[in-house]
Amino acid sequence: MRHLHAESRGLVGIRTALTQPPAPVIASGVSLENGTDQAKLTFEVTQPVAAMSFVLASPDRIVIDVPEIDFHIDPQVGGAKPVHDRPGRPRVSGLIASFRFGLFAPGKSRIVIDLAAPARVVRAEAEPDVDTTKSRLVVELAKTDDAAFQAAAHDAVQAAETAAKEAERAAPVKDLAEKNPNLPLIVIDPGHGGVDSGAIVNGLVEKNIVFDFAKALQGKLAASGHYKVVMTRDSDVFLSLGERVRIAQDSGAALFVSIHADTIYDAASVSGATVYTLADHATDAEAERTAEKENQADAVAGVAGNEKANGVSDILADLTRQETRAYSHVFARTLVNYWRVAGRLNKNPERAAGFRVLKAPDVPSVLIELGYLSNAQDAASLLSPEWRDATSSKLAAAIDAFFAVRGTNFGAQSPAQPAATEAATALEAPPPSEAK
Repeated sequence: MRHLHAESRGLVGIRTALTQPPAPVIASGVSLENGTDQAKLTFEVTQPVAAMSFVLASPDRIVIDVPEIDFHIDPQVGGAKPVHDRPGRPRVSGLIASFRFGLFAPGKSRIVIDLAAPARVVRAEAEPDVDTTKSRLVVELAKTDDAAFQAAAHDAVQAAETAAKEAERAAPVKDLAEKNPNLPLIVIDPGHGGVDSGAIVNGLVEKNIVFDFAKALQGKLAASGHYKVVMTRDSDVFLSLGERVRIAQDSGAALFVSIHADTIYDAASVSGATVYTLADHATDAEAERTAEKENQADAVAGVAGNEKANGVSDILADLTRQETRAYSHVFARTLVNYWRVAGRLNKNPERAAGFRVLKAPDVPSVLIELGYLSNAQDAASLLSPEWRDATSSKLAAAIDAFFAVRGTNFGAQSPAQPAATEAATALEAPPPSEAK
């Protein structure tokens, strides 16, 4: 009888083990041996993982895809400035200029290595650590000639485009939010995420700061009962710029708000929030720099190729784009007016440039840089729960004002009230004056 009881307990234990999710793989450390002809990047991991690699050009990178890993590693360990702040191949002493890591998609992590010279992957595999019970993920690189590198990068882009088309055909149509014509749908887009950390300054990580702000804004909008709200990402995962735009269009968004935090490495005195809208030509050099930086998010995350813009144009489509841009400007001006009550503004708070994430032709869209991580006062504000509560409240109030002018049903646009008229109305009705 005792034997049967023990056997029963054993079966229960086996059944329990089978139903429990596997323990997450954790990376607890990383080391780099960086020579001019060879380099080795080694991650300490709790379990062996399979790795797949490919190369990408312009900028030159090596991408390593692995099953999901929880990286318990300082994101700044991979080097200084991200790829978009170092035009061309950077001048460093070894093959590897910098590297980064993080979640790329549910169940999938990615390591992206920026190259100082053309290189190939000699091996990318796990091996046991002879001194511990852990494993090591080892990535070994060797210098190669530029022709071989470019050919490998071309093959990688072709393979990625084929895989993307197959995935798009197989993917079911997603109903991102219940359709209710009486409630405008707001898409909140926390910038960056996963392997793309955004700006990192003195331990402050942009992707985390903007996500916290986005969650605060989401809570306020949802609590009002006036809107349906969709977040482009609800965790620390990477999304391409095209995916963010598609979410806005597929959900039937009435407004798209992308949230970021800027930095200027050599101008710590620059501060304050800036609201950007889409334009074919940037309003100034700073707006152009910011757009170029934000448009490199896919390259930073090791995405193969750039999504091609739709060249189809007709009179109706052009009118839609013009109307959309006009409404975007209305909301940008409204947001600036409300933001100044609770937060600091940049000396030139309304700007425009060719941001890829704002290119939905039928969705009014803005990108707000909450402040500058490179400015001490802005950095302190960005970390403050009180500041976050006050400024997210004003952003929510600006959204209320925008839809109050247009009426609760954004989708029912009235020709009798064009965007130009609404812009004038918004400008003539700034928010009540409050003490900062």
